[in-house]
Amino acid sequence: MTRACGAAAMVACLLVGSGCDVRRDDLSALIGSPVAVARETRLEKGLAKRGAIVADTVPLAEWLLPHELREISGLALTSDGRLLVHGDELGRVWEVDYRRGVLVKRFVLGDGAVKGDFEGITIAHDRVYLLASNGKLYEFPEGANDAHVDYRVYDTGLRKDCEFEGVAFDPAINSLLLACKRVYDTQFRDALVIYRWSLATDTAARSLPLVVPLAGVIGTNGWKSLHPSDITIDPLTGNYVLVASQERALISITPGGAVVFARSLAALHHQAEGVAIAKDGVLIVSDEARQGPALITLYKWP
Repeated sequence: MTRACGAAAMVACLLVGSGCDVRRDDLSALIGSPVAVARETRLEKGLAKRGAIVADTVPLAEWLLPHELREISGLALTSDGRLLVHGDELGRVWEVDYRRGVLVKRFVLGDGAVKGDFEGITIAHDRVYLLASNGKLYEFPEGANDAHVDYRVYDTGLRKDCEFEGVAFDPAINSLLLACKRVYDTQFRDALVIYRWSLATDTAARSLPLVVPLAGVIGTNGWKSLHPSDITIDPLTGNYVLVASQERALISITPGGAVVFARSLAALHHQAEGVAIAKDGVLIVSDEARQGPALITLYKWP
């Protein structure tokens, strides 16, 4: 496998077809260029050819990310199918063209110095939400390139119950799904816990836990526990799909908590921190830099 390397832009390496070229492309030159269009065409062919391939085994494409996204954490898709990503420590958001391997823009919260342990991103009713590990939610509009956007902070009051890592929006119940990486509430210690934070009410009942016994999730896998690192909604079924970096796990459960499947990610994922599923049948997984540069990997879904 040959991987591309590059400078200012996010560097792309398509794994479909005959292989990858080594390029050092400037971002402005890539957007709308024949190179970017060719990458999208190759991805389309890969999606068409690999209908029988099981998701999360053979990548369709792999994007190598620049240094400033070395701690890429969460992924979220807009209503029109664009991918937003964020880092770990500052309130900064990038748009990534996942089909062409291009960084499109970056915008920041406030003056650009907003700090937090940001662990997830989602979009609800055209508003963007960043989730911090302590349960605080940062709400703001999507910004243009280099924009500074105003934001509001909501404290869910759940920091004593969970360390959070991953957020998604479930339109069926008009709620944000807050995935617990570590469960502090002793009554839920042996469970996968997802808090459903309602956007329709601000009463004390807006945070309701979905509790799934860990034994049923782990099944015959060799994991000793489970530490989810992100969550998304399957647009085809409405099921909840999670990745767990520490266990290298990919899990699907119904909104009622029934386990659809639980299996291992491909070995190339050393620190899977983000997951999203596009309506055109692409599973997107992001990895922080660990044994190499940070990555975004694409698979056919389901």
